[in-house]
Amino acid sequence: MPKTLQDLLAAIPPAQILATSGELATPITAPVVESSIEVQPGGLFVARAGQTTDGHRFIPEAIAAGAAAIIGESEQPNLPVPCIRVKNAAQVLGPVAAAWHDYPSRKLVIIGVTGTDGKTTTCLLLHSVFKSANVKAGYISTISADFGVETASTGLHVTTPGAPQVQAYLALMVSAGMTHCILEMTSHGLAQGRLQGVDIDVAVLTNLTHEHLDFHGSQEDYRAAKALMFRMLRSARRKPSVDKVSVINADDPSADYFAAIPADRAITYGIDQASDYRARDLIYAPELTRFDVSDQVLIMRLMGEFNIANALASIAAARSLGIGWRAIKAGLAAVAAIPGRMERIDEGQDFIAMVDFAHTPNALRKALEAGRRMLQPGKRLIAVFGSAGLRDVEKRRLMARTSAKLADMTVLTAEDPRTESLDEILNMMAQGCRAAGGVEGETFIRIPDRGAAIYQACQLARAGDLVMACGKGHEQSMCFGETEYPWDDRDAMRSALQGRPLRTLPTARSDA
Repeated sequence: MPKTLQDLLAAIPPAQILATSGELATPITAPVVESSIEVQPGGLFVARAGQTTDGHRFIPEAIAAGAAAIIGESEQPNLPVPCIRVKNAAQVLGPVAAAWHDYPSRKLVIIGVTGTDGKTTTCLLLHSVFKSANVKAGYISTISADFGVETASTGLHVTTPGAPQVQAYLALMVSAGMTHCILEMTSHGLAQGRLQGVDIDVAVLTNLTHEHLDFHGSQEDYRAAKALMFRMLRSARRKPSVDKVSVINADDPSADYFAAIPADRAITYGIDQASDYRARDLIYAPELTRFDVSDQVLIMRLMGEFNIANALASIAAARSLGIGWRAIKAGLAAVAAIPGRMERIDEGQDFIAMVDFAHTPNALRKALEAGRRMLQPGKRLIAVFGSAGLRDVEKRRLMARTSAKLADMTVLTAEDPRTESLDEILNMMAQGCRAAGGVEGETFIRIPDRGAAIYQACQLARAGDLVMACGKGHEQSMCFGETEYPWDDRDAMRSALQGRPLRTLPTARSDA
């Protein structure tokens, strides 16, 4: 049904609208966008101030491209098209985009997943459970998406897509006949309003640990950003016979904080603490993991205690929606691997080689602990990782200390240094290793080129050892300066195992 500007403004809280000019009956015949290069004739351009640029600068380009109307935060006199001035353009963008797409999230059961670690794995496990239960479910995660009619890879440095893209994806799912959507919700996406306009039904928390303080400023603000997803339960439109449910990790120190946020039901899961879905009798075998939940025996091919926690989160969410145990068991067992998550790379070598996305202190600790369980007595764990530039600085020392304690050899290297000095980043990480008793040249080394670092780790490995490259996982690029260069840790590991170091671009660059 054709939409007018007035129709779309009805999705905005009246207090947000500061002034209007022009004809509100103007038809909006193309999508709502926030990038002037995406404007189509007849579309609506929403100008907002971003972290690096101000969208108001591009209003002339948007109008030249055919924008039928403008929404922004600053006065824009004498525009040739209608203009709506609002308090916060980022907060109205999602609802307006949802209105243009005819509110697709109201036609889907929406399961939101947030947390520091494990979001993507939880999403993919739950999606597999839905498939086993013959539930038509789409998903959007940071590594891939399934819209029902098509799938897409999202393997660059991305978090939650922008609000117009989220709504367009949800509309694709509705048109494809999907009934459910699993939506990974990052703290950046929540804080920046990219998920406004999504009517959520189930909110899942994986955990909350040290991360993204460069953006949020404090752990309290980081937690508050995650909590926005749970507060959305109360504001979201209700759907027939669908409760508003929170699913909370009872083992996480923030569990009580999230449980206090109103919901129809709060369901808990855990390993150490009493909970509604508690894993017991955990068994770790070389090729599978076994545990009991609610008198049910669960077997999956993913390794590590952290993946049991991810499985529990998906179990609790599935059970809250009435999914039976048979489908849950089949769905968990069907997942052989998650791209870039404890992913084995085998080129016939006599040691284990793995790539993992662990890029936070907690995730690295859990990955290395899982690696330890895989080793026979006397065998060594060799960890390769870096720490990103222009991101949380304290992580550098924390991650290095963690590896110095848990790995036999730590290889410090590049991980998206961006415009920071890679040498200075590595210096900070070396300080962290030394603080935990590491000795440079004996228990840790620095090799700035990531491909050379992975190669050297493989050269150091002996039969039965484990080489684990952490921090990049599924990602398809690495940033030096302001340029994203093609990069895949899995390709680098394969090349190293074949005896050829895959050089990082720009070649052998140690200072960005």
